[in-house]
Amino acid sequence: MKTVKEKHLVVGADFAGFPLKEIVVEHLTKKGWKILDLGVTKDSAPNDTDLMFHRVGLRVGAEISEGNYERAMLFCGTGMGIHIAASKCPHVHAGVVESLPAALRAITGNGVNVLAMGAFYVAPQTACDIADAYLSNELGSGWEWWHNFYEFHKLAIDELEAFDYEEYKKNGFRVNKLGDYDLTLDFDKKPE
Repeated sequence: MKTVKEKHLVVGADFAGFPLKEIVVEHLTKKGWKILDLGVTKDSAPNDTDLMFHRVGLRVGAEISEGNYERAMLFCGTGMGIHIAASKCPHVHAGVVESLPAALRAITGNGVNVLAMGAFYVAPQTACDIADAYLSNELGSGWEWWHNFYEFHKLAIDELEAFDYEEYKKNGFRVNKLGDYDLTLDFDKKPE
């Protein structure tokens, strides 16, 4: 698997997301990232329907599903459609972000492995800041004051990974729990 620690990332964009993707890829490349681009490039034919947002999202999502890459970034007009497509692939936990705080929470709290941005809503510098935050953090980063933050959120990821809708339905729409954690928070330990 090509990992974030080794500075490997897979990306993809449709035509609407292409300009923002180019800015982020240039930014990351200058920082030594090795990028596999599976979407629109400067040489793409404008009528290539294989580069529709959902087809690019599925292609990039498959790289995560197959265990080829640890993380990915996607770009379309809103970030929504391409993220929905990638989410159809097994083992993909995708999120759409439009701000730095959302990007941090997406990785540190939700462990997303595919992060999507919308070129209609995210400014270029913000997109670069989002990419940096997403790629320099991991599940639990910055939440050390919450005594079981990592375990609590990792349990959610594991239960979602194991989720089977038909089993859920047969179980009266109740999750087959893989465990539980205390929800009590000690706000006296929270940093200012």
